[in-house]
Amino acid sequence: MSSSITTINPATGAPLATYQSMDRAAVEQALANAHTAAQAWGKVPLAQRIEAVRELSAELRRQRDPLAKLMTAEMGKVLREAEGEVEKSAVTATYYATQAERFLSDEPVDVAGVDAWVSYEAIGVVLAVMPWNFPLWQVMRFALPAVTAGNGILLKHSPNVTGSALAIERLFESAGLPKGLLTTLVVAEPEVPATIEALINDDRIAAVTLTGSNRAGAAVGAAAGRASKKSVLELGGSDAFIVLADADVEKAAAAAVRARFHNAGQSCVCAKRFIVEAAIADRFTQLFVEGVQRLKTGDPLDAATDMGPLARSDLRDQLQRQVDASVAAGAKLLAGGHTVAGEGSFYAPTVLSGTKPGMAVFDEETFGPVAAIAVAADAQDAVRLANASPFGLSVSIWTQSNARGVELAKGITTGAAFINAVTASDARLPFGGTKKSGYGRELAAAGVREFTNIRTYWAQR
Repeated sequence: MSSSITTINPATGAPLATYQSMDRAAVEQALANAHTAAQAWGKVPLAQRIEAVRELSAELRRQRDPLAKLMTAEMGKVLREAEGEVEKSAVTATYYATQAERFLSDEPVDVAGVDAWVSYEAIGVVLAVMPWNFPLWQVMRFALPAVTAGNGILLKHSPNVTGSALAIERLFESAGLPKGLLTTLVVAEPEVPATIEALINDDRIAAVTLTGSNRAGAAVGAAAGRASKKSVLELGGSDAFIVLADADVEKAAAAAVRARFHNAGQSCVCAKRFIVEAAIADRFTQLFVEGVQRLKTGDPLDAATDMGPLARSDLRDQLQRQVDASVAAGAKLLAGGHTVAGEGSFYAPTVLSGTKPGMAVFDEETFGPVAAIAVAADAQDAVRLANASPFGLSVSIWTQSNARGVELAKGITTGAAFINAVTASDARLPFGGTKKSGYGRELAAAGVREFTNIRTYWAQR
């Protein structure tokens, strides 16, 4: 088991760096280092762990520029989005440093004649299989609460962001956290499935978390189940963005452009299906298409650029297949629908109307800048269309009445509902999905407790 990984700049197609893939002995050493570090870290008092996470927040801000430029180079996100990713990670670190005592301190329970309490205790090394679309934030979203809780991390990041993965390991050490507490694995793609399964079966791995495809999630979830280990899966999404007839159409259309094309549409929680009541469908569509056509696609380092390339050429090819299949099935192409000529993996911002269940852009996750508009006869029909998906990550509903939006959201199966707002993740609120979007929660109190032993103590007086 020995090969190499070469990272590619998706904006130019040029190679960035080559990394030697770890052999079995190196993977074993990485696991041993992570296990040793986690065993010691779990015994460190909470107050000291909190101060370390606070320092990590400061270190993130100190390293903002190099981290952001590295992410832009490796996966193509526009630089200001990469800078925002670093800042969001720093804010989340501060949040956990501020709230950890409340989340993790022992909780006394009133039982007559008994001293009883609940304790949240570290479990050890958590194996994290992370994706490329938010190279820093996806890791930090899980890693910050896990480390605050006293755990260690063995990180298997996506090969095309290997530089970012190694930078995160160095970041932790620069902030003063113990060496090995976050240990990065460098494993070539063909060797990943067998490596991950073997690690999950190892007694030194306490739990596993994965953000990625349904195929990868099914494999990891099954392996964790066989090993009787905790797993958290954040998988695909095909979020509905519902615009009711009483909504502020101009505001909703402007928000819809942001909701779909942030990060070139490469996000599980991006709005992908735009379900619009018939009475305002034409006006919304016109405004939405006009907004999409104003987007500037190009060099992600240029401050004037709105959207960079897709992270890999195969992702662009997959997106083209979905668009072509949907047009063949009757969808109407209103904008884009093609690759952008020249270097890099660019794809034109795309809008399809007349979409419905049975079409690829409606049924499947479209991981790129493609928006599918579907017309609903009324609000209840919008709920029906929103639920006509195997995914259930989030939903965004636009209406003049928040109460009405909340009531409709209760009829749609998702992990989160946003009313008159674009879906997003926030450290103060749990994040996760339902159905084929996965299970378990990250962020907030739920996220920091997911990978703890919630232990009951009962001492008879």
